[in-house]
Amino acid sequence: MTEAPWHHRHRVVIDVALAVVFVLLDTGTTLAGGSWWPERPGPLAWGLLGAQALACSSLVLRRRAPLTVVVVLGLFTLVVTLLISPAHALTPASAGNVWAPFATVVAAYGPPFHSRDRRVAYVALGLLTFVVARPWEPSATIITLAVLRTAVGPLLALYLDARRRLVLALTERAERAERERHLLAEQARDEERARLAGEMHDVVTHRVSLMVLQAGALRMTATDEATRQAAEDLRAAGCQALDELRDLVGILRRAPEEDTTPTADGLATLVAESTAVGVPVELVESGDRSLASPVVGRTAYRIVREALTNVRKHAPGARVTVRLRYEEAHLRIDVHNTPPTGRPSAALVGSGSGLGIVTLRQRIELVHGTLRAGPAPDGGFRLEAVLPAYVPTAESAVGA
Repeated sequence: MTEAPWHHRHRVVIDVALAVVFVLLDTGTTLAGGSWWPERPGPLAWGLLGAQALACSSLVLRRRAPLTVVVVLGLFTLVVTLLISPAHALTPASAGNVWAPFATVVAAYGPPFHSRDRRVAYVALGLLTFVVARPWEPSATIITLAVLRTAVGPLLALYLDARRRLVLALTERAERAERERHLLAEQARDEERARLAGEMHDVVTHRVSLMVLQAGALRMTATDEATRQAAEDLRAAGCQALDELRDLVGILRRAPEEDTTPTADGLATLVAESTAVGVPVELVESGDRSLASPVVGRTAYRIVREALTNVRKHAPGARVTVRLRYEEAHLRIDVHNTPPTGRPSAALVGSGSGLGIVTLRQRIELVHGTLRAGPAPDGGFRLEAVLPAYVPTAESAVGA
């Protein structure tokens, strides 16, 4: 199975790293005089610096509790602002700075993107902007920086969310168009099937009917018993051919019935049947079986069934291992049997047509898969097949 991108599989690691980066950034900026740090720091300033580091570390929760992060950083900013004015317990070295940490930029990104109720998110962001901007001490520079600091994140979140929704809508539209295209192709095949069946019926039955009538006339007019018997045999064979042709044309004219071949879900039963007749089989499956579409599952079942049949015919006493690995894009099948411990039965070997692997290869090529079959290094035999995980059909289109 194809793994998800690294940043999706390690979101906690990314959030922790982001929190550490902003703790260091805001601490360094504050100590450098870029925020509320006084010229002569006392115990209160050092305590606030530690509280700022804890507030910035709350970014670890920016996905799971985005509103909590906004509240924590907003409260810290409000406390610092009140201590500066009107309490005058803290005197910054530069009074024209924004007291809020830079972590508020990332904190403001979270609520619109991760909160369920966007109205509450917008109220929280509005309060955060109010606290950071300090409108009771009007300053165009501070208000502008505060609005930019708390607005960039939400605007970016809204853009990414709109882009995600657009991509999902376009993907759904493309999948629906693909399903409709396959349904139309299936309908066209059915119509062509019926047309060819009608033409075959008109042409072939006409000729065979003439043969039957001529054979019947010959039987009635023949003078010797051998000729009458031969004519009767010819007439009976013609009638049988007409019956078989009628059945065949009926099948062709009908819409194809649902394939009753079991899917990959039936492999356990198939393995149990082989084990019951003396062919020990081990089935190993990995990955999510639902990744394989129904037609792929049926093809996999036929591959394993043909492989086990060949083992029973040609490798008596061998042990078989069947491995199926379900990936996002492919289904990989590996059937390996150990060297046989006995001699195969000539009658059993000659009971087949000898075209099993050839027919199987043709069926696999229909779904754009590949097949490799040949002797294994340990003296046994190995059959390997790679099938696409998804093959669009009318069945899958209707199911979807």
